[in-house]
Amino acid sequence: MLNTDTYAYASQLKAIDPMQKFIIAILTMGVSLWADNRLISITIIMIMSGITIIRGGTPLTFFLKLMSIPMVFLIIGALTIAIGFSAKQQSFIIAIPLADFWLGITQTGLQQSIDLFLRALGSVSCLYFLALSTPMVDLFSVLRKLRLPKLMIEMMGLIYRFIFVLLETAGTIFTAQSSRLGYVNLVSGYRSMGSLVSTLFIRAYKRSNELYTSLEARGYDGEIRVLEEPHVGNKSLLAIAVGMNGILIFLAMALR
Repeated sequence: MLNTDTYAYASQLKAIDPMQKFIIAILTMGVSLWADNRLISITIIMIMSGITIIRGGTPLTFFLKLMSIPMVFLIIGALTIAIGFSAKQQSFIIAIPLADFWLGITQTGLQQSIDLFLRALGSVSCLYFLALSTPMVDLFSVLRKLRLPKLMIEMMGLIYRFIFVLLETAGTIFTAQSSRLGYVNLVSGYRSMGSLVSTLFIRAYKRSNELYTSLEARGYDGEIRVLEEPHVGNKSLLAIAVGMNGILIFLAMALR
């Protein structure tokens, strides 16, 4: 189970003010999206990944496992941009005939797909820096300071916590089915998967009712109050981040 909160609480960057980490992540992500430059995107990926792994102490294997999840969708999206139709074969690098047209990869489409892939991956590395160094309780505190509606924050907290409950329940059911040869072939696999989904839906509904009942029994009035830990402000880190993004913005403008 990819419980990022476990690594966020163990991160060496946990004690830093979450608002500062939020500003650093959003600022760097904004630069990655604005620059639209491969060199800038690669630099941001290396810097944010390095801070998360080396400075924060997140295991490399776990970080790569997390990065592989969005990479699958990004590769699929990039391929849809790189592939195109045309009546002329000369416009393609690689093409196959399809009726009266050619289906293949163009030079322009390939460049655009690579730029999009790296830019999105740079943004993802910024979000992972924030997620792997800041527990969700601290992130909710940041959202409260930003004056987001209380109902939205409460719903986000409940949904986030319930995701891992569902994953744990699904994992338990899957293990029980596998031990009974529930996935020994394709037919039994489909049957077991259908049973898993239906059982998971029923259990999720029951758990949600139990959760709401337990909250009401503890005096829930629409807001979950959590004690916030004291954090250390690090102005030097914020200054370094602003300076780094300033250099990246200058470099992006120079490369244009």
